[in-house]
Amino acid sequence: MRQYQPDQPCPGGIRSQQPCQVPRAWKKKAGEGGAFPQSEWQEGALGLLLLAAAELTALLSHLQTALPPSLLTGHPSLRLAHCLPATLRRQLLTLLFLEAVGLRRTWDLRGYTGQALALLTDRHRAYGYRHTERFLAELASVGADVPLTEALACWTASLWEREPQQRGNVVPIFYVDGHRKPVYADALIPRGLIGRTGKVLGCRALVVLHDQEGHPLLVTTHRGDQHLTIGLPAILTHYEQAAAMAHLKRVVVDREGMSAELLAALASEGRTVVTVLRTNQYTGVESFRDVGEFVPLQADRHGNMVREVALASFGLPLPEQPGQELEVRVALIRDLRHLVPKVPSSEEEDRPLRWDEKPDGTHEYWLDENWQATPLPAPPMEPKLIPIVTTAAEADAVELVQTYTRRWPAQENVIRDWLIPLGIDTNHGYAKTAIANSEMTKKREALQKRLDNVKRWTDGARKRMHNASKLYRKRCQQTKERADALYRILNDHQREMERQGVEHWLQSSVNSSERLKICNNKSGRCTNWKTTKIR
Repeated sequence: MRQYQPDQPCPGGIRSQQPCQVPRAWKKKAGEGGAFPQSEWQEGALGLLLLAAAELTALLSHLQTALPPSLLTGHPSLRLAHCLPATLRRQLLTLLFLEAVGLRRTWDLRGYTGQALALLTDRHRAYGYRHTERFLAELASVGADVPLTEALACWTASLWEREPQQRGNVVPIFYVDGHRKPVYADALIPRGLIGRTGKVLGCRALVVLHDQEGHPLLVTTHRGDQHLTIGLPAILTHYEQAAAMAHLKRVVVDREGMSAELLAALASEGRTVVTVLRTNQYTGVESFRDVGEFVPLQADRHGNMVREVALASFGLPLPEQPGQELEVRVALIRDLRHLVPKVPSSEEEDRPLRWDEKPDGTHEYWLDENWQATPLPAPPMEPKLIPIVTTAAEADAVELVQTYTRRWPAQENVIRDWLIPLGIDTNHGYAKTAIANSEMTKKREALQKRLDNVKRWTDGARKRMHNASKLYRKRCQQTKERADALYRILNDHQREMERQGVEHWLQSSVNSSERLKICNNKSGRCTNWKTTKIR
């Protein structure tokens, strides 16, 4: 007998034609002050506010438009092809408001007993885990991820569009960053560095796009081993096509997007990129050209200068074009609060100092009984340099620093705030069950097979050694007994010859010949034993 889940419709009728009944949990009982505890009332109130916001901003309209009947009916074998518009709307609402009722995954629906999700989706009872998971699987099978992503891009573009009087002549700034989320699966998936934990795990890479106010515009998902230099041009083009916008002319990205070829390609498209040089691309102030005068940038509460900035130039070598460089403008920040060891010059590196050599070149006489070890002087220090570069032809050092440092409140803090409310950092999969590395598993199986063979050969060799030892002792005993018997015969023969009066030289000759036979007999037995052992 087939059993139906309580959160699934009965097969005898259409869900939209079933009368909507008020849940019994809303009815008051005698002696009770209300239908829901205060926490559930607050949960439902928050969800209603989010539902009103989704209706006001036309989010559901954008999502439903992204799933036209032509896309859904292309696979008649799926339940999604026979889904009514009202049912599709309720299923989308279920996915949208999982976080509003405290659920991170569809798996959490198995233990959900609240009524807030049913109220938000206009149902008598909320959809269960199996129904929601099947809906997600069918959306993936029909390729609905691309139109849904484009619909979200159109929605965010219309939601955060600035008024013409607010735009003026200011070029809008867009921030791009990457985030990796660990994913645990049955099969090996591409791995990447998880920045929050510093571990290399199987993951999915997210590329996020924000505007200068910190509003999230678009999020795309990629392989875990994809670098940001590949995802950055893709997300810019994707958002421009989906939102029907012109070129995003000014882009800010962190050090992960620092690539000379990428900057050159974006500059050729008419874009201006702002990023930070990597520490292995420069050594000090002398690595930059046309360094201007340092001007105050930041002071502490006591009025002491802690940061100063100067405008400079830098040439980025293009690896794919030997001998050519990309000229960039640099806002060279000198942080007076953080001191780092000064990089020695090339002359100092060529002549290493002896352990007993002083900085002035003299040597200490350490064999003297009055000699005492003196500490080495502290290495020379210099302020830490933070070079912020841009591909623009002209730049203001202070304005360039402010543009990049605004990335932290406008993007980094926003991404951090997403981790909890939207569950972006949730580890999806099977309860963090680590999976085996297939290559290591193959090597381990091969080594285990060799180990088993060696153990089997060891047991066989030990058995053969035991049998050979028994045979050796047996034949030694037989050889000894045979030698004793022959010597007794030889002694009896010698005594018989003495009684018969045989001359002494003749007795010695006969005894020698008989002893030689006995020795040959003994050596023959030993040779046969050795031959048997070798075979």
